Amino acid sequence: MDFQSEKRLVRDYYAALDSAEGPMIEDVMTRFVADDYIWRGYHPFHEQTSGQDVARVFWQPFRQAFTRMQRRMDIFIAGKNEMDGFQSTWVISMGHLMGIFKKPWLGIPPTGKIGIMRYCEFNKLEDGKITETAMFFDIPMVMMQAGLQPFPPQTGTHMVQPGPMTHTGLCFDPQDPLEGEKTLAAINFMIGDIRDWKDREPEGLEIELPRSWNDDMIWWGPAGIGASYTIDGYIRGHSGPFRDGLGDMTFNGHLCRLAEGEFGGFFGWPNLTILPEGGFMGMPATGKYSDMRVIDMYRRDGDKLTENWIFIDLLHFWNQQGVDILARTTKDAQP
Repeated sequence: MDFQSEKRLVRDYYAALDSAEGPMIEDVMTRFVADDYIWRGYHPFHEQTSGQDVARVFWQPFRQAFTRMQRRMDIFIAGKNEMDGFQSTWVISMGHLMGIFKKPWLGIPPTGKIGIMRYCEFNKLEDGKITETAMFFDIPMVMMQAGLQPFPPQTGTHMVQPGPMTHTGLCFDPQDPLEGEKTLAAINFMIGDIRDWKDREPEGLEIELPRSWNDDMIWWGPAGIGASYTIDGYIRGHSGPFRDGLGDMTFNGHLCRLAEGEFGGFFGWPNLTILPEGGFMGMPATGKYSDMRVIDMYRRDGDKLTENWIFIDLLHFWNQQGVDILARTTKDAQP
């Protein structure tokens, strides 16, 4: 399959959604999404079960705050979902939503300047309608642009993250299916190697990671953790602190995993259930388990992965630990 009709439907949906204003956004959602629609979003939005609810709860308030919005896509791919035996078709879009941050949003004071929010969206297509969406977006990134500090200092670097170094992520045209198979195989090898690390003799990340990653890898992490470059930088900037600060961990699986061309990704709801042992992201141990909802997007170079864009619902994760990051950080903020 070349997925051209599915890609066209999602691009038409974006064109209509991004140009609509106010109540017209609900009309767009009604036109493009199914009656039994499921939308999975970042805290504090969580699950919504109709297009109208998504419009009222997320899109309309966001668009009122961020005027003249542009969708600046870096990756656009489609494929069959490995998690259901390659039966369903999904279209993935990743990039930034950009506008002029004119009004408060979620208690975050406006800057009156350009505001940018990373996003990644998985859309399931059935019978000419969008039936499921997972849309994760980096709210802490917006908070930091407004001068707020939701987390202690990061182990990685905070920035507006670029798209693929090759500038080949917008796969509007059909792709070589063999390249997609190679990418999915590389992603699956990496997942399996991570899941097996606790059952192996201690070997160290310096030995483990080069099996899956090129040495010049880039890990584009969420605001609060930040980005890291090279395997050594990734060990220092995220993977080392992650394993040191998080204890008992259960892998819950993914709802969707696919690849097209040299790009691929997955999401779970939740991916992981983790018991923090203290220190991760500067937070103390609480003795409570927390779910981690994650979207990962990848670029493969050769036989290994080389770029990785990560979306983690950190607000939800820490809220389960008893810390309402959003409320705590915005309570004294003045618009």
